[in-house]
Order: sequence, then C-alpha cells, then structure tokens
Amino acid sequence: MSIIRDHATATSLWQVWQTVVEACPDMIALHDPHATPPVNLTYRDTITQMTQFGAGLRALGLQVGDKVALIADNSPRWLIADQGILAIGAANATRSSQAERQELLYILEHSESVALVVENLSTLQKLQPELDHLPVRVVVLLSDEEPPTGVQNFQQLLAIGKDRDLGRPQITRETLATLIYTSGTGGKPKGVMLTHGNLLYQVQAARTVLQLGMGDRVLSILPTWHSYERSFEYFIFSLGCTQIYTNLRSIKKDLKDHAPHYMVAVPRLWESIYEGIQKQFREQPVGKQKLVAVLIRNSEDYIRARRIWQGLDLLNLSPSAGQRFRAGLTMLWRWPLHRLGDLLVYKKVRAAMGGQMRYVVSGGGSIAEHLEDFYELANIPILGGYGLTETSPITHVRRPHRNIRNADGQPLPRTETRIVDPETRQEVPVGKQGLVLIRGPQVMKGYYNNPEATSKVIDSQGWFDSGDLGYVTPWQDLVIVGRAKDTIVLSNGENIEPQPIEDACLRSPFIDQVVLVGQDQKQLGALIYPNLGALEAAGHLPPEATPALLAQALATEAVRSLFREELNREVKNRPGYSVNDRIGGFEFLLEPLNIADGTMTQTFKIRRNAVFQKHGDLIAKIYLE
Repeated sequence: MSIIRDHATATSLWQVWQTVVEACPDMIALHDPHATPPVNLTYRDTITQMTQFGAGLRALGLQVGDKVALIADNSPRWLIADQGILAIGAANATRSSQAERQELLYILEHSESVALVVENLSTLQKLQPELDHLPVRVVVLLSDEEPPTGVQNFQQLLAIGKDRDLGRPQITRETLATLIYTSGTGGKPKGVMLTHGNLLYQVQAARTVLQLGMGDRVLSILPTWHSYERSFEYFIFSLGCTQIYTNLRSIKKDLKDHAPHYMVAVPRLWESIYEGIQKQFREQPVGKQKLVAVLIRNSEDYIRARRIWQGLDLLNLSPSAGQRFRAGLTMLWRWPLHRLGDLLVYKKVRAAMGGQMRYVVSGGGSIAEHLEDFYELANIPILGGYGLTETSPITHVRRPHRNIRNADGQPLPRTETRIVDPETRQEVPVGKQGLVLIRGPQVMKGYYNNPEATSKVIDSQGWFDSGDLGYVTPWQDLVIVGRAKDTIVLSNGENIEPQPIEDACLRSPFIDQVVLVGQDQKQLGALIYPNLGALEAAGHLPPEATPALLAQALATEAVRSLFREELNREVKNRPGYSVNDRIGGFEFLLEPLNIADGTMTQTFKIRRNAVFQKHGDLIAKIYLE
C-alpha cells in the first residue's frame, strides 16, 4: 500500500522525486540485470545521481531554458540524465542512438541544443564532423569510456556536480520539459513540445486507473525516450515502484525471473508472447493439442458470454434481461471445462509471465481480437488505451471495472472528446464514426518553431486533431477504427479501414505480419509474412529452411490455397464484415518487417508508406491480372 501523497500541487517533475525519496529512500528504484555489472539503485541513490548530473551540467554553464539533446537508449543512466536536465530548468530533445545519422543531426540543429548527452563514444563519432559546426558547447557520454578532449563521461560529470547544487530554477507547469520528435512518414520530423504540466497531468491522472504500491515490480522494454513509456515510468516512480529493464532477447527469461506485477507494451509484443505460447502448444503430442484446442474454444465461449452478462460486450453494451439470462446459463454450462482449462493450461501461461502479473497496459495501436480473447481467458487482464505523442500521450484508457475489449477506454479526468465529420467538422451523433478531436491538460504546447504545423492540428478553442477515425459509446468509451490517412479508397469509392481487417487476419496461426493494400484498385490485396513455425509444423516447410527453400514452398499451390482459405475465413468471421473487405490477391514477404529496414518504428508500428515504397514491385504483382 502506498503512503505517497498525491502530486496535484507539484509544479515540476523534480518535486515528485523529492516527495518519493522522503517516503521510500531505501526502496530499489532501478534494477538493470543486463548491465555489466548489474545495476541496483535505491531512490536515495537515484536522486543523488540525478542531482549530481544536473549540478554538473549547471557548473559547465547550462542555464534555465537551454536545450539538451539526449541521444541514448534504455538504461538507468538515461533516466538520471533526463531528470538531471529537467531539474535545472533545461529541456531535453530525445531520440534513440539507433536512429538515422541525418535524423539525429537534424534534431540537434532544429532543437537549438547547446549540449549533447550521448549514449557512447561510437554514437558521438557517428555525428561527426557536422557536430563541430553546431552551437553545442557541452558534450557528455553516458558511458565510462575515456572521452576526447573537452568531453565528459558519466562519472566525470557526476564528480563535477558533487557537492554543488541545482540552483533555484523557476519551473512552472508551463515550463518546457522535453521535445519529442515524431518519426512521421515523410518530410522532416516535428518537435512535440511537452511541458512539466503535461507530464505531471499523466502522473496524476494515471492514479484514477491503477493503484500501484511501493515496491511493486514493473518490467520496462519500450523506448524510454518515447512519450508512452516515459509517462508511465514517471507515474510508477511517483509511487515508489521498482523498474526492471529488459530487452527483446531477454524478456521471456526476465518475466519468469523477476515476476513483474505490471508492464506496458505495444500489441506487437503481446502478439510475440502469444505466438511463443502457441509454438509450445504445436510442439505437444497430437492428442494434447486437440485437448488444448477444445479447452480454448470452450473458454472463448465462456468469456464472451461473461462479457454479455457483465454488460462489457462492445457489440451489445445494453443486453436485455433475456440476453443476460442466456449468457448466465452459458457461463454455468461452460464453467467446469473453463476451470479445467485453467488448471491444465492457463495457469502455465501465467507462470510463463512470472505468475504475479496483475495488469498489462497496451497502447500504440489496436489489439487484435484473438489476443484480447486469449489473454482474458488466461486471466491476464490487458488495459488498452489511446493517445499520441502530441497528447503526452494518454487520453483514454480502459479501467479494471470497465475493461471493454476491442475498445480504447474512457477519457482521463478533464479530457474532452469530440467526434466530427472529417469534411464539414460538424459534430456527429454518439455511435457514429468520425474524426477524433481531443482537448485536455495533456495536449502539447505545440510543435517547436513550427507555428504553421501547430495551427493545423490545434484550433483556436484548443481542440487537437488526432488524425484518427473512431466513435464514442453513450458511456464515453472511445473506439478507434483506423487512421484517416491510412484509409484505403477502392475504385468503387468505398472507404476501407485496414487495421481491423489486418487484426482479423492475424488470428490465423499461419500469418505473422500482414499489410493491406489496394488504393484506387477494385479490391483489397495483402502483403503477408508467414509464420514459419506454423508452416513447418503443418509439413509445408522443412526445418531451418533457407530463403530459397522458403520462396519455393510459398510458391506451391498447396501453400497459396492454404493462405487463401485462412484469409477468407478470418475476414468473413470478423464483426461487421462487408463484401468490400474481401482480400483478392496477395504476395509473400520473404523477410519480416522490422526496425532496421525502416518498415517499423521503434515502438513496432508498421510504417505503411515505407512498406509501400520498399515492396512496390510485389504490390504491382498483386494487381497484374
């Protein structure tokens, strides 16, 4: 149970840290088991290093209002640098050290940064020689490498800041805290200006969703410089939790070893964990596979009936008394077998995730229906949410008591939602789809040095244009149906939102990734990266197949017929199916979409334009006939 008071009166993030360290100085704040040596920092240790870092920057001449480029990745030192910068009234411009060189140089120049805090020596060298021509007068390495002349490493900066103070910077809720540069799909990235007030609002509002306690363990995997992970981290630290750092290579082991209570991630990660579990199912003897399939089908019927009985079925939020009665009977009938499934199967799934997970929070995209079903029947509640970098980021989130699957939750306190016609900008009735507008304390200050772009997304009344399409229920639940700019317009004029159809396709065990295409065509098409493990288990692919063997297998009529059947079944079974949703042609990708080739963002979102550009030849092939 937390004894840390609310931070409603705080005017800076630094005041939050001061409050927490008073309440739990000896609690572990940061644990990085993958560092060499492993890192364990208490709240007292953490704020001491933050103070020394900020004081060191101040001693080197940084002042209130200065911009500091923070180019680094997940680690305790990232957080120490971040809060040290903010504590002296400066603001940081953040990005991953893995980002493209030209993008990093653009951020350095555009943000008018006078200091650079960088991951390591190799990242610093990556920015040369152009860095010498920018107005950067202070450079700090987050590593302990021997720095070049005029550069400080992490330990050297802490030594400079030891026994010095942070000054008394006048920080208010309107003070700029950070510039987060949107990756975008074209053109130059824009610097989203988030204030201390924007971020403090997230810290306070999140308490209306989850009640975490001192010492609760939270596993961290998303980019810490991104607004989603960052705001959640500020929230958990405000309550005295322990953050444990993991990565894609280690996450399965870390889930078991550290038994976290909470975790935030994007749908792609939940899909990856789900697929790992499905792979284990496929490796079982045939008889056991059949038993597991029967248990899961029974449990899916059970949880869907339970949603109706509880009034939490998105397609039937106001069930009649008769519908609730029939749902209750289904629950009674399905309960014994569902309980058996829990004892034989789902309990092991929870154990694979550490056995103590209370909630996982998902954002950054819609969650496919089959993932919602699976995690619910396994009793691992997913709280889906919605937001953008420009809204720091969370605007809506599902509550434990109103966890409506396939929806995006109710608004946070003091957050307003309007759904308008994209053309006329007139408000549409409740339940009707339109463009989502947001107004609230979390909306950004604007785009840095770009008033024209700011005026395009924030009107004179403070409404932010999200660019997303959705609707609200009578109970203010927001349901996002797609991205306005992602809409595919067929040659017959029909507008198709690709995301829900792609989510339906992902229910197939044979499909790992899918991207719909079809702009100005007669029908939809799809680019598919297959699930190699499922193909191998079905006898369509030899073990550890080479790219040549994979291409050969995917060209066979048997495999193409299999995928045609999978696409037809899953698309037709989705709620609201229309004949225009049918996928005509498709082609296979021989390599998965990934961050390295630019087809996915670092939060695992698909960059559609990048996919279309890279695979234009395959898309053309779909429509050759």
